[in-house]
Amino acid sequence: MPKAATTKPARPAARRPAKAPAAKGAPRAKPRPAGGPSSEGGAASADAQRLAAEIEQGLARGRTDVLAPEALQALMAAAVKAYAARVEAGEGVAALGARTSVTPTEVMIAASGLLRAANLAVFELGMWQSWTGR
Repeated sequence: MPKAATTKPARPAARRPAKAPAAKGAPRAKPRPAGGPSSEGGAASADAQRLAAEIEQGLARGRTDVLAPEALQALMAAAVKAYAARVEAGEGVAALGARTSVTPTEVMIAASGLLRAANLAVFELGMWQSWTGR
């Protein structure tokens, strides 16, 4: 007897807040510079690269306290938000570079911590991935 066709539950349409119109006389946003990822983000990207290197160096010296817990949480939240915003905008940015030094175990530890912090289970992640294709 053939299996009955299953359908995925309809996924609710994403609602994004409408952008407020620019005020009269407000400065226009500067266009993004042409070039690769290194030219994006300007000073914030350069600062992030320097901070990432400093953190890596501290960890290489065995210093797990290179960041205070509050600073680590703030950086993690900002990185997650920045990554999600780019993915939601349709940019095919990878979460980690191809030549990353992050191990699979470190990825699993971080993913588990993020799920726990958001009060989510792996099952919910799997369901979301099947609904969204991400």
